[in-house]
Amino acid sequence: MDIIEFKKNAYQLIDWISEYYQNMDDLPVKSNVKPGDIFQLFPQTPPSKSTSFDEQFDQFKQNIIPGITHWQHPMFYAYFPASTSFHSLLGEMMTAALGAQCMIWDTSPAAAELEEKVCQWLRDAMGLPSFWEGVIQDTASTATLSAIITAREWKTNFQTNKGGIDGQRLRFYASSEVHSSVEKGVKIAGLGANNLVKIDVDEQGAIRTDVLRAAIESDIKMGFVPTGIIGALGTTGTTAVDPIPELVALKKEFDLWLHIDAAYAGSALLLDEYKRFLNGLEDADSFVFNAHKWLFTHFDCSIYFVKDADLLKKTFEINPEYLKTDSRGSVNDYRDWGIPLGRRFRALKLWMVITGFGIDGLKQKLREHIHWSSCLEDWIKQSSYFEMMSDRRFNLVCFRALSPEGEHDTLNQQLLESLNNSGVLYMTHTKINGSYTLRLVTGQTYMTFDHVERAWSEIEKVYHQLIKN
Repeated sequence: MDIIEFKKNAYQLIDWISEYYQNMDDLPVKSNVKPGDIFQLFPQTPPSKSTSFDEQFDQFKQNIIPGITHWQHPMFYAYFPASTSFHSLLGEMMTAALGAQCMIWDTSPAAAELEEKVCQWLRDAMGLPSFWEGVIQDTASTATLSAIITAREWKTNFQTNKGGIDGQRLRFYASSEVHSSVEKGVKIAGLGANNLVKIDVDEQGAIRTDVLRAAIESDIKMGFVPTGIIGALGTTGTTAVDPIPELVALKKEFDLWLHIDAAYAGSALLLDEYKRFLNGLEDADSFVFNAHKWLFTHFDCSIYFVKDADLLKKTFEINPEYLKTDSRGSVNDYRDWGIPLGRRFRALKLWMVITGFGIDGLKQKLREHIHWSSCLEDWIKQSSYFEMMSDRRFNLVCFRALSPEGEHDTLNQQLLESLNNSGVLYMTHTKINGSYTLRLVTGQTYMTFDHVERAWSEIEKVYHQLIKN
């Protein structure tokens, strides 16, 4: 493909992208292909000769699109959204065109300095501590792993990087509602899954600090080394918020690292009405939130803030001859701020979003999503057929349908399966106190209030169909 062909094909692709977003409402939200369906559509061996773009594009539309669950669909209410925007999409196109490898400042100064700037913008707009420094990671999983490894090195005076764990019994603590990435991170860091102590939660899903204290004290008596706490500002299941000031008090008393996982809900800190969650954060050691969830930026773009960047760099820096530069020490070489050497120019799409929406525009979108979830909450509370299963804190609503026979779990499983198979909307579930619970999150970029009304109407309709049958 030469430059002339590229230009022609790119225009064709842009037309398709525009039509895709314009007509997305007409598509089934969730793909209903069966395992192996897509795999069987492609030949056993790759082509030996070049395939034209027109043929590639036809195969994309015919073979791949039917197997796609449309995460940008305004009726996507599952998990947490991976919300994008046209600003971000254009930024991704710019990034792809540049094809830059942004591992150190010298390999693209603009990438490093724009990353520093957008992290400062978000830090200040969210009201986070002014002495925190930020870096863009790929995901919150990587950021949390970086926090765990840094805490490990800090606690062992940076000896484990040199000599290994060597029998040290380091312990981390988190609530029983902790994200799975924390357990994976503890395993990858060589600490062992058994050394992640999961603490009971209260009726709202937040960690019980009395139980946490007892676990720490017990571990000390048994010869373990309490090392860190992973607190949640918005758990995955219900967006519960751990009592950060109480975690800070335990951190100080027992000399622990405190990492705050705000992967989804952290974006809400842009809003004045959620600044109350900042209380105590100035004493945390690290904090992460995902711009690629609820800040309209394409995956992957996770913002990781640290209180002491020197500890982070000391944990990860390696300086072989082929990476030495004259600028080292006077600039941020972000390959020292995390696990990978190679780095994408993620700051570009984030800059496009922040400047394209403006901070006021971002706040408006967040407030709309939160307001629409409050409307859904009101409809559920007014209904005699449904009930709320936990308090709504942000824009996630956890609820269930009520079975006349008392078979609530069975009914809600059937309801979710029917709704998702319909293609009209897509939701997921969790369990709260052992009860099967439906989750609906209003966070898609181009969602409107009409979409939320349609979702509730469809939920009620399918519920009554199931009850009649």
